[in-house]
Amino acid sequence: MSLLPYSTSEVDLDRPIIDEYLAESTQEPQKTLLLRDLLDISSSLTEAAGAIVDDSFTRCFKSNPPEPWNWNVYLFPLWCLGVVIRYCFLFPLRVVILAAGWIIMLSSFIPVHFLLKGHDKWRRSIERKLVEFICSIFVASWTGVVKYHGPRPCRRPKQVFVANHTSMIDFIILEQMTAFAVIMQKHPGWVGLLQSTILESVGCIWFNRSEAKDREIVANKLRDHVQGVDNNPLLIFPEGTCVNNHYTVMFKKGAFELSCTVCPVAIKYNKIFVDAFWNSKKQSFTRHLLQLMTSWAVVCDVWYLEPQNLKPGETPIEFAERVRDIISVRAGLKKVPWDGYLKYSRPSPKLTDLKQKVFAEFVLQRLEEK
Repeated sequence: MSLLPYSTSEVDLDRPIIDEYLAESTQEPQKTLLLRDLLDISSSLTEAAGAIVDDSFTRCFKSNPPEPWNWNVYLFPLWCLGVVIRYCFLFPLRVVILAAGWIIMLSSFIPVHFLLKGHDKWRRSIERKLVEFICSIFVASWTGVVKYHGPRPCRRPKQVFVANHTSMIDFIILEQMTAFAVIMQKHPGWVGLLQSTILESVGCIWFNRSEAKDREIVANKLRDHVQGVDNNPLLIFPEGTCVNNHYTVMFKKGAFELSCTVCPVAIKYNKIFVDAFWNSKKQSFTRHLLQLMTSWAVVCDVWYLEPQNLKPGETPIEFAERVRDIISVRAGLKKVPWDGYLKYSRPSPKLTDLKQKVFAEFVLQRLEEK
């Protein structure tokens, strides 16, 4: 939505015309308005032009496909051979692996879940291993090549793990090594069914982004979870949305207000085989999984970084920014000062109208001065 009283397409920026106009203005000083005066009317014009030229917010949520390489007669046959291998051999094999994994998982999980209700410790331990197992099967179905750096997380009270967020597969990649309890948006369909059944067993917490009352409920659940000695490590993606693994947006401060140790986790995907970014506004998670399963491989690095604590005099917001700096530097990501939730909402009409009114009054004031 434009905040200007006209669209950019209505302005002719042809250079010879501008030069001619400026020349005429020099010869006739009585002109009421010069182009340079118009361009100096308000800083809003500068902000708008900068947003058009370099929209760093939109770029955070765009897929960047690699440059095509099958452009000549020598490489095109190799590309066709690769398509046949990926779709006719690798994809069916991966489907078989995934199906076999789910059969083993469900045939074990259901009896354990219902028959060991009186033995919570044993039941939780087995369910935790089964969740790690099925996540490993998912990674195998992508021919995942994951390098883990740093000490493996362990269960301790008063600690929370935070990571940058590119796709829902971030959780799967981390979960195959350690059964985290994750904070996640409630999803519909088969993903929601898994959330409400299998993932509930590891203590995951769900919320609905559109429900304001969920924030207080989730905050209380987070405080209770981090106090438990036997609870699985808590994993939070503080960006609150998927970003394309080139940038990091603002971290929400909720994870940094729990008065506990924060353990940063940096995830970086190699796009040489597939772009792991999930644009949830353009494709379903099922389609995203099919894209991964028909690629050559998912390649990424995971760094478990040094735990951080709130420093004396430091606010939760400053703490969040410091942890974001650590993750961004380690993963080679660029920081941008945007709130990721703007991806799901538009500016209110009231705010837009107010901005237009202020701008119009300022233009009229400058014209009256001339």
